[in-house]
Amino acid sequence: MADGKLFYVIGPSGAGKDTLMNYARQQINGKLPVVFAHRYITRPMSAGGENHIELSQTEFLKRRELGFFALDWQSHQNFYGIGIEILSWLKMGANVVVNGSREYLPTASQRFPAMRVVLIDVSPEVLRQRLIDRGRETTSEINARIERSQLMAPVMHPNLVLLNNDQPLAETGARFIELLNS
Repeated sequence: MADGKLFYVIGPSGAGKDTLMNYARQQINGKLPVVFAHRYITRPMSAGGENHIELSQTEFLKRRELGFFALDWQSHQNFYGIGIEILSWLKMGANVVVNGSREYLPTASQRFPAMRVVLIDVSPEVLRQRLIDRGRETTSEINARIERSQLMAPVMHPNLVLLNNDQPLAETGARFIELLNS
């Protein structure tokens, strides 16, 4: 049996990564050999956003020390991890989708050189409105996120796929599912 593919989904906060992955998960619903890895995060579940496993910083660091993460990084005062269970899933032939980090991409690429990087892109106007609608940040924090996003170096990776998410969810979602099945 051939190993599955790792899909490393990245993009600015508010670009719609979680919405797009949730849409694909619901549409696929076990019909394809695709699994969506959850993240372990030191952010409270009550903060909204993605469904993740909340860990204290102490517990996160202990799990990292014990080798429980295939990938892990720190961003926005939180720690993020993807569990080592994805290694088994890939070996069993499943395509695995993870919500990654643009800043961590070089390290993730060293660990998984054949991974497919899916950059979810969105126009600044759409991004601003999504961040406002999400309601997790102040106007100044939203402005700082948008400015930071625009200042980041362009994403470079040999297996990069750009997916614009300005269109309706069903349209972008269909293209995403097609990619996960390729």
